[in-house]
Amino acid sequence: MISVRSNPSPAAAPPQEDAWISSYQKLLPHWHSVSLSHQHSTLPISISRVNQFDAARLDIEMSAMLKEQLVKVFSLMKPGMLFQYEPELDAFLEFLIWRFSIWVDKPTPGIALMNLRYRDERATEIRRKVRTGLEGPGLTIAQKMWYCIATVGGQYIWSRLQSFSAFRRWGDSEQRPLARRVWGLMQRIEALYKAASFGNLLIFLYTGRYRNLIERALRARLVYESPNMNRAVSFEYMNRQLVWNEFSEMLLLLLPLLNSSTVKSFLHPFSKDKSSSSTEDDSTCPICRASPTLPYLALPCQHRYCYYCLRTRCAATPSFRCSRCSEPVVAMQRQGSVVQHKTHSQ
Repeated sequence: MISVRSNPSPAAAPPQEDAWISSYQKLLPHWHSVSLSHQHSTLPISISRVNQFDAARLDIEMSAMLKEQLVKVFSLMKPGMLFQYEPELDAFLEFLIWRFSIWVDKPTPGIALMNLRYRDERATEIRRKVRTGLEGPGLTIAQKMWYCIATVGGQYIWSRLQSFSAFRRWGDSEQRPLARRVWGLMQRIEALYKAASFGNLLIFLYTGRYRNLIERALRARLVYESPNMNRAVSFEYMNRQLVWNEFSEMLLLLLPLLNSSTVKSFLHPFSKDKSSSSTEDDSTCPICRASPTLPYLALPCQHRYCYYCLRTRCAATPSFRCSRCSEPVVAMQRQGSVVQHKTHSQ
C-alpha cells in the first residue's frame, strides 16, 4: 500500500470583510453588457417557404371566388357591361380584403389558414419571459396605408394604363412620337419590374423572407402566428378530386364510343319477357304508338311500323335497329308486297 501525504500549505491570510463588495462592483459592468447583448439578440427563425406561397395562392383563389359571386349578381344586366369595369371590380374586392384584414391587424384569409401574420421587422421585438423568435409588433399605420396604395391602387392604375394604351394603340408606328415614347417607357418599366421580381424570388428562396417587392420595401415579414401549431395537411379532398376528375375524363372518352343500340341489345336478354305484349306489338307502331294506317314491315324481324315512321328513321340513321328487338333493319316491305330496300327509295 502506497500512502500519499500532502504537504501542509502555508496558512493564507483571511480575506477582508468587504472583499465581495469590490468583486461585485468589478463584475457588474460585465454582467450588464452580457445581459444587454442577450436581450438585443434575435433568435434565427425559419418560416416555411411553401406556407408563404400557399398563402398567396389562397388569397388569389379567395378573391376569384368573391369576384365570381359578385358577377352573378349582375348576370341579368346587359352582357359585356361589366367587362369594361373589371379593373374597378378587382380593385374594390382587393380593398375589401385589405380593409377587413390587414387594416384591423388581422391576417388575410390565406395567411390565416397557413398560421402566419405580418410583423414589422424595423421595430424592436417585444421581450417576454419565454422567447420564441416570433414576437414582434404588427404593421404600423403607415405600412398599412402604403401596402394598400401599392397592392390596390398600384395594380389598378397599371391595369387601367395598359388597357387605355392598348385601346389607343400607342405602340403603333403611326402614332405620335410622344405616345410611342410613353409606350416604350411602359415596356421598360414592366421589364424592370419583372427582373426585380425574379431577383427577389431568388433571394426569397435562399433566405425565406419577403415574398414580393412590396413586402421587402415595407419590411413586412411573414412569421408564424402560433409557434405550437403543427402543419397538418390533409389530402382527403385532393384525393377525391383527383379520383372524380379521372372518372369524368374516362366517361368523356368512352361515351362517344358507345352505341345505344348495342347497349340495348346487350341488356335485352336481361329484360322482362315480352310475350304478354305481343298483341300490342302487332297492333301499334313502336315509334308513334298508334295503329299504322300504311303498315310496313321491318326486315328481317318483320315488326310492323307506320311507313313514314320507319322511312324517316331509316333515312336519318343508316344503321337503324328495330325498336322492339334491336335487330338491324336492312329493308322494308309493305304487308303483302315485295321487299323495298332502304337505299333504293330516296
